[in-house]
Amino acid sequence: MEPQPATDPRTAIETVFRLEFPRVVAAVTRVVRDVGIAEELAQDALVAALEQWPRDGVPDRPGAWLTAAARHRGVDLVRRRENYARKLQEIGRTLEDTPPPQEPPDPDAIDDDLLRLVFTTCHPVLSAEARTALTLRLLGGLSTAEIARAYLVPEPTVAQRVVRAKRTLATKNVAFEVPYGPDREARLGSVLDVIYLIFNEGYAATAGDDWLRPALCEDALRLARQLAALMPKEPEVHALVSLLEFQTSRTAARTAPDGTPVLLRDQNRRRWNRMLIARGITALDRAGATSAGAPGPYALQAAIAACHAHAHTYEDTDWAAIATLYGLLAARAPSPVVELNRAVAVSMADGPGPALEIVDTLAAEPVLSGYHLLPSVRGDLLLRLGRTAEARAEFERAAALARNERERELLLARAAMCPS
Repeated sequence: MEPQPATDPRTAIETVFRLEFPRVVAAVTRVVRDVGIAEELAQDALVAALEQWPRDGVPDRPGAWLTAAARHRGVDLVRRRENYARKLQEIGRTLEDTPPPQEPPDPDAIDDDLLRLVFTTCHPVLSAEARTALTLRLLGGLSTAEIARAYLVPEPTVAQRVVRAKRTLATKNVAFEVPYGPDREARLGSVLDVIYLIFNEGYAATAGDDWLRPALCEDALRLARQLAALMPKEPEVHALVSLLEFQTSRTAARTAPDGTPVLLRDQNRRRWNRMLIARGITALDRAGATSAGAPGPYALQAAIAACHAHAHTYEDTDWAAIATLYGLLAARAPSPVVELNRAVAVSMADGPGPALEIVDTLAAEPVLSGYHLLPSVRGDLLLRLGRTAEARAEFERAAALARNERERELLLARAAMCPS
């Protein structure tokens, strides 16, 4: 569903472009077959909107307007290419009348430009870091600063990765397609990771004034569902779908009417979407039925989300099971962030003292030095231990590190509630 235009044209342009950017890039990439050029044409369409909408008014379908404007520029660009101009002379037809290139016949073929774009940006000619950065830029609509923040790396590093990735895809003539057979399987891990990262940016925005970006969550969940239909025998695909279904089910309860974040323990669980929870359970069952070995990272995360979904209240949550699952996840896919999440579960299962020991060992992790959730978790543990002055300082430190305005407000409010 297209976003409704705002009253102020410039506000509408900013909102629509942020939400529609991935679709515009994907649609234009189909025409020009170059993601770098497609992104530039999408930016050109934004400039056109900035010139015309304040004067003529916001169109009824602003997303379609941007896509059409960028695509027309793509058509003009292709027409100017000498080899294509010669082809037009030979066949006497315009680009609009020319059908798109035929894909190899495949019973699992899927016609979705966003999914094509995911597989294209996850091509193995790119490094893992470049795949992630480029996909978050084009499909997540994140700026280089936001990507750098999410990965705790310098902004120039991300910018270089994005530029080099687009150049590599162009020079290697990487096809804009959903691959087949072994090629599809080889890219699957990267595709799952970036779909999850896109969802996470929508679920808890890295920066900006809004904590949630629902359109990103919807796109990621739709891509995951389509991927499950495309690869029904892959357990981790079903597990990712399950995880996203469970997470999406909480959306209505995660913010107050004014947009303020509502923490998990304070959420009204009657507002959780039971249909999405049922879909999550079904997808998790499929993941188990198709798995022949130990559960993968997404299966473990989905199992953790299922524990929350099955609990009618925060106090009913099986925290011991969640702590165990996080331990398995830490062994399967070790990460300081996973360990931090395990500490939260341990605090609920065994008390804040043992959890604080885990968190304090993470303080020396360079990758977490600017991560606002580390002092946030530590502040919560200190507050529960009665060390309120220290807790207040940790919440204030977390607020200083947070880039999202809503999160910053929440953390400052928690700091203010700590007795001196």
